[in-house]
Amino acid sequence: MTDLTDLHAYSKIVGARYVLTGDDTAKWSHDWPGVYFWSPLAVLRPASTGEVSQIVKAANRLGHKIVPVSGMTGLAGGASADGAIMVSLDRMNAIEEIRPSARIARVQAGVILSSLHDAAHAHDLVFPLTFGAKGSACLGGVLSTNAGGSNVLKYGNTRDLCFGIEVVLPNGEVMDLMSELHKDNSGYNLKHLMIGAEGTLGIITRAVVKLFPKPRAYATAMIAMPSLSDALSLLNQLQEVTGNAVEAFEFMPRPFMEQLYKIKPATRPPFETSHDVNILVEIGSTIPAECTPSADGSIPLVGKLEEILGSLFERDLLLDAVIAKNDNERREMWERREAAAEVQLAHPPLVNNDIAVPLDRVAEFYDRAHARMQEFLPDAHILTIAHLGDGNLHLVVELGKAHASRKDEVMELVEDLVLEFGGSFSAEHGIGLTKLPTMRRRKDPVALNAMRSIKQALDPLNVMNPGKLVP
Repeated sequence: MTDLTDLHAYSKIVGARYVLTGDDTAKWSHDWPGVYFWSPLAVLRPASTGEVSQIVKAANRLGHKIVPVSGMTGLAGGASADGAIMVSLDRMNAIEEIRPSARIARVQAGVILSSLHDAAHAHDLVFPLTFGAKGSACLGGVLSTNAGGSNVLKYGNTRDLCFGIEVVLPNGEVMDLMSELHKDNSGYNLKHLMIGAEGTLGIITRAVVKLFPKPRAYATAMIAMPSLSDALSLLNQLQEVTGNAVEAFEFMPRPFMEQLYKIKPATRPPFETSHDVNILVEIGSTIPAECTPSADGSIPLVGKLEEILGSLFERDLLLDAVIAKNDNERREMWERREAAAEVQLAHPPLVNNDIAVPLDRVAEFYDRAHARMQEFLPDAHILTIAHLGDGNLHLVVELGKAHASRKDEVMELVEDLVLEFGGSFSAEHGIGLTKLPTMRRRKDPVALNAMRSIKQALDPLNVMNPGKLVP
């Protein structure tokens, strides 16, 4: 069969207008950071799970490889698809049902994250997963990478926010795991196997996700602390007095803030004086007594945060603080944090490390990483931003053109340090292509063999997103 005839077979499934080739695939021919570029054989845009199933069966018959894609916002090269069929679920974007009493939503995998946010808000509920790319990232992608985001501290990773999924397996069969149950002990947890598999074991087409009561009030602040260790003490104190109501605790050090002002010169600094340790903290509450305005219009939850911060300031445990007085100020605080990818990836060549270490060792790791990099490559520039509440650091090393060839050395240096601290070399961005060498070097070999056995059992022809995740 010629390629033209092959593509005609797909046209019969999705319709000719949804089989894209040549220049029409430009949108799907590179990753967002501009690190990976490729030429897919075609981009197919199915409208249903049935069409996805037929596509996969046809690909098996025709000997084609398949790369499933969503919003194309990945940072690890997981959507690279040279010569492969890309299956975009962007047309499968329906929010099929929201059941407020059960606090669940049934949605297709192509729904954009911000659209799900809006639909949940209409019912005074939230789907709490959020990050800077929420306006383009799709649910299928965040499930496939087990994305984290800024609210992991309170709500968990994507895996924790999902009751059930529907998956088209590498042979084209549809596996229905669309459970709405809080408890189900009926065998292997195949849902959790598929979430985070980066499309190597199947294509997630639908999901049942958890919704939560929308906070009636937020207390949001930018805080400057003397040290990272002091920041962790503050987090623990806030969790104790609020009943674990802290939703976000984000670390933005001085170098990140300085780069932010260069990239986005209209950004207003949070403080009159620059500080080394800047924290964005947000507390959310649904308790009426904490959220109902007092006679003077003040919100008790905000007052509680003011009281804690004031006490710390009096004891010289806090350098400065600004509490958001309205939604506009809260939004401004979050805009600084959500510009992270744009700020950190602005000056390639670079090494983008997405790592996690134990909470009580974050400060030590941060200092050691800077010291070790200074010894190894003194003129490299480190830009870090962190989900401090869950130990996840995005540590970017700007190499400069003179050191572009030393990416692997820098990555290994960071890996060595991460493992010394009992951490993980991949926290929420996934493995894709970028971290395949790291998987070879660092993943437990017994675990790797188990992963290869699972891949071989479910995808013996290596049809589904080949060459990713599993070395």
